[in-house]
Amino acid sequence: MIESRDGRRVVITGVGVIAPCGTGAEEFWAGLQRPAEPVVDRRIVDFDASRWGIKHVEARRMDRFAQLGVAAGMQALTDAGLDVDDQPYDSARCGIVMGTGIGGAYAWESQTQILLDKGPARVSPLVVPTVMPNAAAAMMSMRYGWRGPVETVVTACASGTHAVSNGARLVAAGRCDAVLVGGSESCQTGVMTNGFLNMKALSSSGISRPFDVDRDGFCSAEAGGVLVLEEASAAVARGATVYAEVAGSGSTADAHHLTAPAPDGRGAVECMRAALADAGLPSSEITHVNAHGTSTPLNDATEVAAVLALFGASQPAVTSIKGVTGHALGAAGAIEAIALALSFRYGVLPPTMGVEQVDPAFDGIDVVREPRSWTPGPALSNSFAFGGHNGTVVFVPA
Repeated sequence: MIESRDGRRVVITGVGVIAPCGTGAEEFWAGLQRPAEPVVDRRIVDFDASRWGIKHVEARRMDRFAQLGVAAGMQALTDAGLDVDDQPYDSARCGIVMGTGIGGAYAWESQTQILLDKGPARVSPLVVPTVMPNAAAAMMSMRYGWRGPVETVVTACASGTHAVSNGARLVAAGRCDAVLVGGSESCQTGVMTNGFLNMKALSSSGISRPFDVDRDGFCSAEAGGVLVLEEASAAVARGATVYAEVAGSGSTADAHHLTAPAPDGRGAVECMRAALADAGLPSSEITHVNAHGTSTPLNDATEVAAVLALFGASQPAVTSIKGVTGHALGAAGAIEAIALALSFRYGVLPPTMGVEQVDPAFDGIDVVREPRSWTPGPALSNSFAFGGHNGTVVFVPA
């Protein structure tokens, strides 16, 4: 990263993921290769907090979104070989940056109903710490004993990507030796679901089909995804396995509309350009774009316009995993960063599921529709959010 101090490089050494298509890196990766059932509401049906050492009394103090974050974080630490009880780093130089779009939606809604049905005296005294968006990061810090910067990003659907970016900068700048980054989301409540339905954002068919001519909205999802970022030389010295290097990132705003992207894609183009400049790479070297690709008419059209404008004749392969995972809002960028890290590990690009016919208006874009062998090279992961928030992270082979 251009902002690095003394040439410090940032690498990914561990991943943890809980998503509708699989729990753990192997199950998640296998799930990305299979078509998803046509369901507009994609949940993690087998999630058991106790499996991840979250006791019943602890679970009562955590909204589901925080439980998903803590569980994914435990996976990531194990994958990285960073034992909670035997850390190789000073805990004051270990940080956590998590993202979420909504926070404790279930706690808000359930406690509101209790207030209406049973009166104010029955509202839980735990409602404030369970609804606060920083709860996942805070609980992870307490559980793992990491005492460096512990922060939460709330930029709607760009939150997970911004968390990866912000955490990488902490390592590159020399403030931290290791940072847990990612996002968690679980907000498929009555109010939230019907809000999305009434704004006509959700798919009526229950099929997420990014870039397809018949795309009709996104499928809502819950998920937790966490990556371990470390300074490269220290990671190598302790014998860590490295997935990829985080070479740069960008963040911009459309300054256009609360929910609709700028139609000319200017914010997205500027964000990708900023990330490439941070990484010191020309657009011609990018081999793959892990797209935001929500399956909504406006988002997909805007993102394609931006990709076509930026890359011109050197169009990279484009995928969106939301055809399988659905859209996990503030966790989306995190699980997509994990999918990209696994693409580096396996040398394969996952397919964009649900696509039967790429929109003819998108002529020129290379949408990956079947698993494709890939020689890992520089790649982008994009997130574009309500509020006009844009985030891009650049991965390169380590």
